[in-house]
Amino acid sequence: MTIIRTITALIALLLASRPDLTHASTTAATTTTAATDSALPAFPKPTPETWCAETKLLQPDGSVFRAAREDWTAARRLATGPDADPAWAAWLKKQRAAADDWMARHRDRVEWAGGREHAFVSPRDGSFLTWTAAIPGEETDHLSSPSDPHVAITPIIFGAWVAKFRQTHIRTMRDAARLYRITGDTRYADWAAGQLDFYAANLHRWPTVNLSREPAGPRLAYESLGDAVLLSDFVETARLLFDITPPARRQAWFDGLFKPEVELLDKTWHNRIQNHAVWHRASAAQVALLYNDDAMWRREMDGPYGLRAQLQRGVTSDYFWLEQSIGYNNYVIIAIQPLLTFAGLLGKADLLRDEAAIIQNLAIAPLTIRFPDGTFPNPADSGAPARIAKVIAKTLAGLYRILPTRSGLAAATLPDNRTWDTLLDPPAAVRGEYAGRLPPASSAIPAPLVVSRSLESTRFALLKDGPWQVFFHYGQIDSPHMQDEALNWSASFEGVDVTHDPGTVGYGSKLTGDYYRRGLNHNVPLINGEGQKPWHPGKLLAFDPAPGRAAVSAIQPQYRPDAAARRTLRIEGNRLVDEATITLASKVDPARLGLALHLQGTPQLPGNFAPVSSKNFASGRPAAFGYWRDVRTATFENEMTFDVTLAKNKTLRVRFALAGGGRFTVYQGSSPDYPPARRAGFYIEKEQPAKTATFVTTLSPESPEN
Repeated sequence: MTIIRTITALIALLLASRPDLTHASTTAATTTTAATDSALPAFPKPTPETWCAETKLLQPDGSVFRAAREDWTAARRLATGPDADPAWAAWLKKQRAAADDWMARHRDRVEWAGGREHAFVSPRDGSFLTWTAAIPGEETDHLSSPSDPHVAITPIIFGAWVAKFRQTHIRTMRDAARLYRITGDTRYADWAAGQLDFYAANLHRWPTVNLSREPAGPRLAYESLGDAVLLSDFVETARLLFDITPPARRQAWFDGLFKPEVELLDKTWHNRIQNHAVWHRASAAQVALLYNDDAMWRREMDGPYGLRAQLQRGVTSDYFWLEQSIGYNNYVIIAIQPLLTFAGLLGKADLLRDEAAIIQNLAIAPLTIRFPDGTFPNPADSGAPARIAKVIAKTLAGLYRILPTRSGLAAATLPDNRTWDTLLDPPAAVRGEYAGRLPPASSAIPAPLVVSRSLESTRFALLKDGPWQVFFHYGQIDSPHMQDEALNWSASFEGVDVTHDPGTVGYGSKLTGDYYRRGLNHNVPLINGEGQKPWHPGKLLAFDPAPGRAAVSAIQPQYRPDAAARRTLRIEGNRLVDEATITLASKVDPARLGLALHLQGTPQLPGNFAPVSSKNFASGRPAAFGYWRDVRTATFENEMTFDVTLAKNKTLRVRFALAGGGRFTVYQGSSPDYPPARRAGFYIEKEQPAKTATFVTTLSPESPEN
């Protein structure tokens, strides 16, 4: 937490200014990049190394990819012996104590079938459970979450516990191998190697998992993605022990563990562009590097769905992962980071220069759409909105030894940042490599400017003008991780959060499917209470970044079967205007047409609002409506206005209206934010079923008539 707080202070140094926007109004004319997965194009990325170059630290050859170092001799001097640094010696003592305790008390079991990590949630509210090493059913009779103190143990929850246990166990193997390298204590090497022997000898005995989308077979995790994650730590453990291991034992690891795992990964997600496939290819490529298996390397890297294709077709021209969420952006980085580090340590960084540049840009890209309050937009089904401090402290700082950036290296150099990486490849030493090229530590840290921009290849747009910043998500590129959220928007006013996408809870929770992925959770048009279905790229109709008239417009021509939806967002001085139109096909019956909006503040409603029971509010509507509380309602002719008080005591006047006039009903209640928070939810519905409606929402610091 100390590092996060310090990073928060560093963010004040990030450049937040914006240049004059002098571009003329533009209208989208590019061909849509969305397609079926097999036809996903290669998104043009002509010069990834020069993109946002002001944020990067280049190598002497102009590459952004620095080969990781590993100086065990210097690490020993720093953390062991009479002349050790006290802080590093204390850190190493903790590492040894944790490993010693785990080695003495825990072992994996062949009969334990791994479950879905996403199922490690409270059935009551979807909050993630607190994991401990106590074995459910043997050493504890219940589990808990921060908001649910007593959660019964079920087979599904136990399987999820096993998944987390196995990850911890295998990462402890990796750390034990590191402890051997720094201390010379052969206990650690013997235990880590013995665990590799155990898995190699017993993998074929592991429970078979039958999934409709994957071939049946023994595996360590519930789905092959989990095996790919574990494989990366397995192969790093083996690398650390390779030079002290006889060839026959190395081969036994390959034959019993590494080869079967790679074969499993090659049979699953072998024909998709998807984050699982990135993990599969990257982890298998580590095995190929360690065992000098050229055929395996070519297959994992250069196949039709190999790692190079994953990045060419899975990363947009704006450098966002095609599944669109910041969370999955980071997940792809986490998948490939071990391979990049591994290649550098083995002297093979040149094999991955282009891929490394793309990964660095994935890490930087979210900064181009950051909100002034230190959060990011949150499209698709990720968790709670990410914060800039955490992205810099974890993502950019975590890449300092292979893909250094100015902000990432500054964060990594903080004195309390003690990890195996910073011990073996000290950030201060990395900084020394750029002597004369880095500004003083107190200087402003370059970051991409936040300006109005059309990110059409990603189906995003951002407006920034005057006091307003608006993020617009108008379509998807592919189906994985989409929600019923096309045409959703988030906004801040004078740096204060007005409305945001809360993300979703664990996928194993009923709330994910019933509420967080549904249209009511988003600021979108609703038809009979439902949002977008199925996914669609949408079409950008117009984008104008010019100050004083910044605007964006997009359409979802197939928003729902036999229905289209269009939205236009405009910044007019201090005022934000939203126009959302629903149009049903001529052949279908009229429907209940509505709009959902969520505000991060306290509304002061007119006196004619009256309570309505949750049962009556949800009756005849989709399940999502059952999750609102304290609902009140009123009916209006033509328009309604009210004030809402946001953080920092900022007040906005909100006006709802129907274009062309007419009666509509407003429901206001407490709607779920990311647990345990809640927010002010609004559902506006045209009084009578109709075939078309245009809802006009205006937000301004003064009354709309002014």
